[in-house]
Amino acid sequence: MKLSICLTALAAFVIGVASAAAQTPPQTSTRKVDGTDNVYIFRYGGHQSMFIVTPQGVIATDPISYLRPAKPYIDAIKAVTDKPIKYVIYSHHHYDHIAGGQPFKDLGATFIAHRRTKERLLELKKQNSLLADVVMPDQVVGDKKSITLGGTTLELNYVGRNHSDNSLVMRLPKEKIVFVVDFAPIESVQFRNIPDNASPIEYIASLKKLASLDWERMIPGHPYAGGRFGTKKDIEDDIAYMEDLSAEVKKAADAGKCFDTAMKDVKLPKYEKWANYEASLPANVERFCYWWGRGY
Repeated sequence: MKLSICLTALAAFVIGVASAAAQTPPQTSTRKVDGTDNVYIFRYGGHQSMFIVTPQGVIATDPISYLRPAKPYIDAIKAVTDKPIKYVIYSHHHYDHIAGGQPFKDLGATFIAHRRTKERLLELKKQNSLLADVVMPDQVVGDKKSITLGGTTLELNYVGRNHSDNSLVMRLPKEKIVFVVDFAPIESVQFRNIPDNASPIEYIASLKKLASLDWERMIPGHPYAGGRFGTKKDIEDDIAYMEDLSAEVKKAADAGKCFDTAMKDVKLPKYEKWANYEASLPANVERFCYWWGRGY
């Protein structure tokens, strides 16, 4: 009887460990985007990048190696192709997506970013030792630029200020895919107090510009909503959330309730099932209070 109980307990323990392991994703992963010949997603923890393999070389995006080695990303590319990494495109200047790209530069890659990304990095690099390994862009982009390599065209679009003043939307016209980082979350409220943007109104305008581009699937810079692709409906939902939040906070500001009372009282039940609703909604409210209560 005792042996039977022990074996049953051991079996339950083994099953539990196996189940936990199955639910915990590996630190890194690579997958080809269904329906494409050469588009891949590389995930490193909670960050994602897109890379495109062509007969003449690879176009990679965001090194995502902030406090992480770049080698797993480079190894993931080498596991798919022996072609050289020709380009690395920065989505924007925030460290968690672009720091640590020197190993890509050592392999001969040309780095491209929005012109204000370079301006920001030149200023910040003087102040932050974490940026010692950040590669300065070799080429900069204004509102729009296209890169063609090995028969594949990647379009770089600036749609206005949002999560930063230098975010690029990377669009593959043939595949109707966009790579968008941080400013268009999927089934999630905005990040904390929506930092580093000029105004919430400009942010909403940039989302509308993103929605107006010709694409069908969005690869996000973080694996939101279980890691699925984004859709135009997701962007429409983001716009609706921001506009609903703006309207409610304006009412609170007009009633003299900004900041503390509004941060406690403003609720948007329509979005309560979204990720980070409880944690970040008050901070989202705070950002709109600054706008409607003080004009900045």
